[in-house]
Amino acid sequence: MKIGIVMGSTSDLGVMKGAAEICDRFGVEYEMKVLSAHRTPAQVEEWASSARGRGFAAIIAGAGGAAHLGGVVAAFTTLPVIGVPIKSRSLEGLDSLLSMVQMPSGIPVATVGIDGAKNAALLAIEMMAITDTRLKDEMDAFRKEQADKVLAANEAPLL
Repeated sequence: MKIGIVMGSTSDLGVMKGAAEICDRFGVEYEMKVLSAHRTPAQVEEWASSARGRGFAAIIAGAGGAAHLGGVVAAFTTLPVIGVPIKSRSLEGLDSLLSMVQMPSGIPVATVGIDGAKNAALLAIEMMAITDTRLKDEMDAFRKEQADKVLAANEAPLL
């Protein structure tokens, strides 16, 4: 199983590469594409509608502004779609966030925080870990590492 990572523009790559880094850390295969909901709708349809048959477990879709990409992808697949609102110049990403979380009933797009591509990948991997014991064990170890880092901060005086 693999994860699809799609973004509306190459300008989103700086954020979306975080999802690829998390996939690499957990040894999860991914496919990364640039497809636009508005400029390449036929290619978005073909890519999203064939994703399950090509072994995808989930899709992460990053977009800014009107942020329609996640919703359009979700319209063409029943795989879980996780939206990453990309920070925009005009409204600091709030426009993207609100666009993603206001999907109509029946076509869900799970949405992480603005520029939250790493969390999107972690969520996708947690979904895969429901049935993949290797990923479950690695996620448990990752969570322990995070906790240990926080607790280590208390080993030395904070001030």
